[in-house]
Amino acid sequence: MKTQAVTSKRVLPLIIFSQFCCTSLWFAGNAVVDNLIVYFNLSVESLGYMSSSVQFGFIIGTFIFAMLSLSDRFSPSRVFFICAVLGSVCNFGILYTNNTIVTLVAFRFFTGFSLAGIYPVGMKIAADYFEKGLGKSLSFLIAALVLGTAFPYLIQSFDFNLKWQSVVWATSVLALLGGVLILIWVPNGPYRKRAAKFDMSKILNVFKNSSFRSAAMGYFGHMWELYAFWTFVPAILMMYQKLQHVTLNIPLWSFLIIASGTLSCIIGGFISEKFGVKKTAGWALSISGFCCLLSPLFFMISSTPLFIIVLVIWGMAVIADSPLFSTMVAQNCEVQSIGTALTIVNCIGYSLTIISIQMLNHFTTNITFAPCAFTVLALGPIIGLIYLKKV
Repeated sequence: MKTQAVTSKRVLPLIIFSQFCCTSLWFAGNAVVDNLIVYFNLSVESLGYMSSSVQFGFIIGTFIFAMLSLSDRFSPSRVFFICAVLGSVCNFGILYTNNTIVTLVAFRFFTGFSLAGIYPVGMKIAADYFEKGLGKSLSFLIAALVLGTAFPYLIQSFDFNLKWQSVVWATSVLALLGGVLILIWVPNGPYRKRAAKFDMSKILNVFKNSSFRSAAMGYFGHMWELYAFWTFVPAILMMYQKLQHVTLNIPLWSFLIIASGTLSCIIGGFISEKFGVKKTAGWALSISGFCCLLSPLFFMISSTPLFIIVLVIWGMAVIADSPLFSTMVAQNCEVQSIGTALTIVNCIGYSLTIISIQMLNHFTTNITFAPCAFTVLALGPIIGLIYLKKV
């Protein structure tokens, strides 16, 4: 037991760092989309298309991974490594000099596909190591996802006269590093129970548990809001900048607003140990839901620091419940089906993000309706809260 405890303490930081490295691929295209629009002569709607293509790739990937039960049948560390290499290569594709919107969307699609073997598989690896305290462990893990997602904006914000290509290089190299670290230093966990064979019925069987269904529905409500908010943080800042006639470092503030969720995930993990996973998730959903409903008023705030503080609060609340819902999902299914359960729930949840992202992509182009566009995201937290009571 002592050896196992030491191993777990060593493994968690490695998983966290590797997750950070690999998930930096997620918004690498978003962070440089303005440069891509100019460089490749694209339309202004390219942000929505490229963001949705990553989500769509992730959805297809998670569906295939769940159908084949890959992370339950094979070594999750090897699956993680292979997908990290694939994601890095596809991310490098953005540098292809003859790219069009079609090829860029294709590269982002396959980047998203590779992330299906990184994000949920990383959670599966953590679940194999931490039978107790899983909520806190997943909080650290998803905190790494948040920081990795925001990281490309940080690179872009520095005035080092760096070309946009440096963002692509940095995130691709990080992804390779993360994959290698997992392959070499993170073996199969002590609580892993390998699925003996491919079993299609696993996907349907996990949903027979009513508590699992409720936890999954809560997660779906959370996802409706999350990626749409993250995708349009720069748009919110630009909208405020135009309405209030101020100048903002949009990449830097985008990083800080999204990355603030890193702290809230960690704090939420500790709070959940005292007050319970369900109650803590409910608090986060309630705060982010109120932010959605009150969002039209945010653009009327004349004080820029206050406006940023409000967005930081929103950025913290919107993600704080994510590891908690993943914990409830993992705890309400059989051990040998955890990988499949997390993957299929991710698949459905990310499918919803395409709808919410495209809705905002349409609404924010309407100058009259744009400040009110984000109220539609409140639907997610409302549904999430309804089902959370049933878990």
